Amino acid sequence: MSLKRLQIRIEGIVQGVGFRPFVFRLASESRLNGWVLNDSAGVLLEVEGFSSAVDDFVAALSNQLPPLASISRFYLEEQPLTGESGFRIVSSQQSDHLVAQISPDTHVCQDCLQELFDPSDRRYLYPFINCTNCGPRYSLVTAVPYDRPSTTMADFQMCSSCQQEYDNPVSRRFHAQPNACSACGPDLKLYDHAGHKLATRDPLAEVVKALHGGQIVAIKGLGGYHLAVDPHNEKAVARLRQRKKRDEKPFALMARDLDAAAEFVQITTEEKRLLETVERPIVLLEQRAEQRLICQLVAPRNRYFGVMLPYTPLHYLLLQEFPALVMTSANQTDEPIVFEDTEVFSHLAGIADLYLGHNRRIHIRTDDSIVRVLADAPVLMRRSRGYVPRAVRLPVAQPVVLAVGAELKNCICLTSGDRATLSHHIGDLKNPAVLKSLHQANDHLQQLLGVHPELIAHDLHPDYASTSFAQTIPNVPKLAIQHHHAHLASCLVDNGRDEEVIGVIFDGIGYGSDQHIWGGEFLLGDLGGFERVGHLSELAMPGGDAATREPWRMAFSLLYQAFGEDIPELSLFDDISPADKKLLCQMLGKGINSPLTSSCGRLFDAVSALAGLRNIVSYEGQAALELEMCLDDCLSLPAYTFELEKRAGQFVVTFSTLTRQLVADLEQGVSAGQISARFHQGLADIVLQSCVKIRAEYGARPVVLSGGVFQNAYLTERVCQLLKNEHFEVLTHRQVPPNDGGIALGQAAIAGRFLQT
Repeated sequence: MSLKRLQIRIEGIVQGVGFRPFVFRLASESRLNGWVLNDSAGVLLEVEGFSSAVDDFVAALSNQLPPLASISRFYLEEQPLTGESGFRIVSSQQSDHLVAQISPDTHVCQDCLQELFDPSDRRYLYPFINCTNCGPRYSLVTAVPYDRPSTTMADFQMCSSCQQEYDNPVSRRFHAQPNACSACGPDLKLYDHAGHKLATRDPLAEVVKALHGGQIVAIKGLGGYHLAVDPHNEKAVARLRQRKKRDEKPFALMARDLDAAAEFVQITTEEKRLLETVERPIVLLEQRAEQRLICQLVAPRNRYFGVMLPYTPLHYLLLQEFPALVMTSANQTDEPIVFEDTEVFSHLAGIADLYLGHNRRIHIRTDDSIVRVLADAPVLMRRSRGYVPRAVRLPVAQPVVLAVGAELKNCICLTSGDRATLSHHIGDLKNPAVLKSLHQANDHLQQLLGVHPELIAHDLHPDYASTSFAQTIPNVPKLAIQHHHAHLASCLVDNGRDEEVIGVIFDGIGYGSDQHIWGGEFLLGDLGGFERVGHLSELAMPGGDAATREPWRMAFSLLYQAFGEDIPELSLFDDISPADKKLLCQMLGKGINSPLTSSCGRLFDAVSALAGLRNIVSYEGQAALELEMCLDDCLSLPAYTFELEKRAGQFVVTFSTLTRQLVADLEQGVSAGQISARFHQGLADIVLQSCVKIRAEYGARPVVLSGGVFQNAYLTERVCQLLKNEHFEVLTHRQVPPNDGGIALGQAAIAGRFLQT
């Protein structure tokens, strides 16, 4: 039989996931000789043996991967025979080009959980148990190759028992970089409200006691601190809201297990799968009717709870004593999640009663990810822990681009070859602390990927903090990209497509290429450019930015557009004097401090206020969310009528008939739920009509749905169904959010295409 020697280069998530021991075992079982090593590009190996055994080995490399591994590149090159004997694992090396991918942080695996609760195991009840198949990765890595000295675990010297596991190729902990035990690894520490360390033999027991007593505890996790309270204790939840200055935005819950979660939420098969994935995201689940386990203050005026399962050993230990806990990001309102031990006591002063910390440093903060099932498929609302820094494949390899995203829900994106790597969720850049986090994320991403941008892409809006950040980076050319074009491109890349599409892009606000505020757009475009072929009729925003915080202003504007100064007498405006109403009409009539917007988000605000749901918001998107939450899903109700006109070569959706129908319903005492249903159905109908008209004029193309409005489950599912019934191909988001958290991906792809033309 003939002999053969192959060199195999493997790129992807192949470091810190047990890939080398997997290769070692596979080669040994196949009686092959050679070696394997990690380098800055991924994994490099050579195998020598009988040709048939080498071929079988190559096939098994792709088909029998370790749980956390994934391959993006696989190169084979035949080599001269060396006659070496045995197979060995070689120390890591640096290569010329840095392309290795780091695994995301993952939940604790079943093997480790079994050991965690086994009284005979040496890691019994140890809250930092992990192996090559689970545990922290991205949040503690400081450089590549991914080896222990390049992680925050460099602070801990392994004991002899852990070192033996670490050095043993057949051990589940071979080169598990966070490997540790109670003799040599991190340990828990408890602090009082002032940051003084408390002397206790069992910090966890003290925390359980405090939570049962209604106290608020800051708990250090993988990517930052959570604030925890007992969700059954209404006074404790109210105290957390008051201290955190978070009046109404929902809190996330962590349930002990699926059975515990099923006591207060309904869980479909797809939602169960999502809850149990290695990413362990927060999943938005519909509340059970009449459930009493979770107080309503956890998610006011909301039919859903955001629920996740435990993902660290510490969580599992803590949740033994509770069916569920509130686990919300530890921060002041609008600030990034606290992750550094040096800042936790000052940043959370006056909020937490106790602090449960530990001495394993977090290198980069990562919030929990959020997922919702729309149209029977998962859609990310926030992409962070568990998903980052997993790359998204670009249509083709492109020059290195840094895309700095938008103002809200910011994340950034750095490309390398045909991979786009998005950062963790950074947040809303209007807060200086979040802007600081943007700088940290940029430095970290460039260090991990080992590349420097040839072009920086930013939003067209000149006043965005992300735009200003881009301008501070010297000696790199900049490219401004229209906000809604970036949404369209993001969804295209998300689906692995590169072609011209009809883009239905509905969101809050985005700076238009005509210097007006867009947000309800029908575009025709691809990665290379776009044309605005339609939009929602423009509404004035009386008071400018104040109209985004006070939806009653948009309601007044909608009525003024339909009725002029003869504004109907509605209870919504009882507190506004006749003189102030007249002043508002003058502002709108003369365009004084009343910029125009085509925003679908502002239209939602107007309808929400008119329906009596929300006059003033305490968080972004609240009015639209509450309009969705109150919806009575009754298709027998007639949809409100939107009208479609052709103006200056564009299709324009107008609202006069809709507004008059809505006012007539209010005068008849129709419920907010029925108003919501008629509005949602009418909006879905006009999306279909618009796409049909665009197809008739410009030809058949797939339809992209993107923008924050398409986080709305009812609207998204109804629009998808209507379009598919009319034989449209519909593309929605899967790997990145439809909201502004996906903008950076679109910016990066558009900028890459720009450099290639």
